[in-house]
Amino acid sequence: MTDVRVLFVCTGNICRSPTAEGVLRHKLAAEGLADRVGVESAGLGDWHVGHPPDPRAIACASLRGYDLSALRARLFRVEDYRDFDLILGMDRGHMAVMEQRRPAGARARLHLFLDFAPEAIASREVPDPYYGDLGDYNHALDLIEPGVDGLIAALKRTYL
Repeated sequence: MTDVRVLFVCTGNICRSPTAEGVLRHKLAAEGLADRVGVESAGLGDWHVGHPPDPRAIACASLRGYDLSALRARLFRVEDYRDFDLILGMDRGHMAVMEQRRPAGARARLHLFLDFAPEAIASREVPDPYYGDLGDYNHALDLIEPGVDGLIAALKRTYL
């Protein structure tokens, strides 16, 4: 059984949130914490359910040592508010939708993902790279990596 469960959420669950999931899984394994933190990702829309991450996300992540190939998109569900401790939106739009859908008595804590990143990252949002090029996917990774590092530090302080 895990100590804490984390869910990353973005629009379609093929770019930002699965990348964050893959990076967190990799870094937790490197620190020997993989069995203590449950990690998943989901999308607010159902366009890509069952599909792997975008090939550009897979390629950029792979060049940095992260394997996203086994991940599959799934839809964000009302049960996620019960099943996860932390639900992390990749941008403010995701946060607004999740707050709106949040049922009364939900136990999960909602946070903007990059609130865990160092203060040097000013925007606090991971921009959607879907309509961009590989540079946009690399930029997303440049934001996700320090966000994951900050998240791990927070998990250690609070749960582990």
